[in-house]
Parts: sequence; structure tokens; C-alpha cells
Amino acid sequence: MTRKERWQGLLDLLVERGELEVEPAAQTLGVSAATIRRDLDQLAEQQLLVRTRGGAVVHGVSYELPLRYRTSRRAAEKHRISEAVAALVTPGEVIGLTGGTTTTEVARALAGRQDLASVTSTPALTVVTNALNIAGELVIRPQFKIVLTGGVARAQSYELTGPLAQQVLGQLTVDTAIVGVDAFDPADGAATRHEDEAAMNRLLCERARRVVIAADSSKLGARAFARICPAESVHTLVTDTGLPDPVARSFEAAGVEVRRV
Repeated sequence: MTRKERWQGLLDLLVERGELEVEPAAQTLGVSAATIRRDLDQLAEQQLLVRTRGGAVVHGVSYELPLRYRTSRRAAEKHRISEAVAALVTPGEVIGLTGGTTTTEVARALAGRQDLASVTSTPALTVVTNALNIAGELVIRPQFKIVLTGGVARAQSYELTGPLAQQVLGQLTVDTAIVGVDAFDPADGAATRHEDEAAMNRLLCERARRVVIAADSSKLGARAFARICPAESVHTLVTDTGLPDPVARSFEAAGVEVRRV
């Protein structure tokens, strides 16, 4: 097991349990206690956790892993979802992409579409995003025109937020907004943990003709702190087959097209 894999495993365990002890963590990951202690010390130096005498606890009250440490969680589901979302986009569209692990995978799926790469008239797509990492990955693709909002960057999600970002986004219109969420409930709508991200996502939805939410089933039927939009404002939900039928029917009753992949 590589150091990156150990760190990912430790952070996943920490998110699940809220705290870790060295010996149980070592047994779970199949490594020595000394290795776990060293890993925890290094993660604490990066302010990803708080070291305790016998292990570690989450960092602060509102714990959130940086994006680079969340990309491997539910990776298979996110891959299928991203491919399905990318297939909904037609050449020539202006699309909006919020930040997040699933939307990052959507960007990669779009970059891998050969039909877009072979479009002779440029741009094949115009991509509006407030996510630094998405812009960085797509800007090298000559078939895409990239529009990046200004704003203040959040280290956890690489997203630009605040008045500058909203001012730019408010002047634009998009055909399809592809939105990542922390929660999506038929009654409470789409939401995220942070009000600044929610404000940007809400504005993107308002500027779009079609709103597509890309989210794995663990986020559905759940609630989060800051609302993005009601379910009635969402045209399509793309998720995995783990979504229970009753929840799917509730979304459909709210007017949301549900695609399980």
C-alpha cells in the first residue's frame, strides 16, 4: 500500500468514525502502528486532522476534506455518472460546471469525447466554470473555450466565490448547468455545506436553460446547510443504481427526470 493510499484510507476512516485510534487503524489498513503514527503526524502538519495522544480526530467542527483527497470515494459510481452526463451535452453548447469531484469527472469525460475533439468549427464547447482545477484541465484542449469567473478561491474545493465571481457569472447565459451538490432532496431541493458555494451554484442555475445535477446516490434524499435551488428547478438528475425506487419516484413527481446508470 502506497503512502497516498494509506492517507486516503485514514481520511476515509476519519470521516466515517469522527476519530481514530492508532492500533485499530493499523489493523484495518494492514500496516504497522509506527507507520500509522507517522502518517497521522504528517496529515496533522497539513491541517487535515488534529492529532491526539492515541490517534486523531477531525479538524474543527465543520470538517471537510480537500478535493484531492475525495476523488477516490465512490469512484466507480462517479465515473459512470460523469460519462452519462457528458453524453447529454451537444456540440456548440455553452455549459456551466460547478466545482466538485463528480463535476471534475464530467469535465474529463467531455475532454475524452472524440466527436468534440474532431469538431472543425471552434469552439466545440464553451465551458463556464468557477473551479480552478476544471479550468486548468480543460484549457489545454483547443476544442474548448474556457471562461473562468474571478473571485476568492476555496482551498477545499478549488472554487472561486464571492462578489467578483457573482458579478461575472451574472453577465453570462448558459445552455446547460452541470451542478455538483452535497445533498439533493425532493422536498428540500439541492444544497451544499457552504453558503458561498451555494450562492454561485444558485446563480449558475438561474442563468441556465437546463439544469443537470450529477450526484451519487449517497447524497440523495439528504439535506445540507445552504440551499441551491428547489427540486422543481432541476431538469435532470443523473445518479447511480443505488437510488431507491421510492426516492426516484419522489424526484419524478417534482418534475425531475431521473437517470440511473
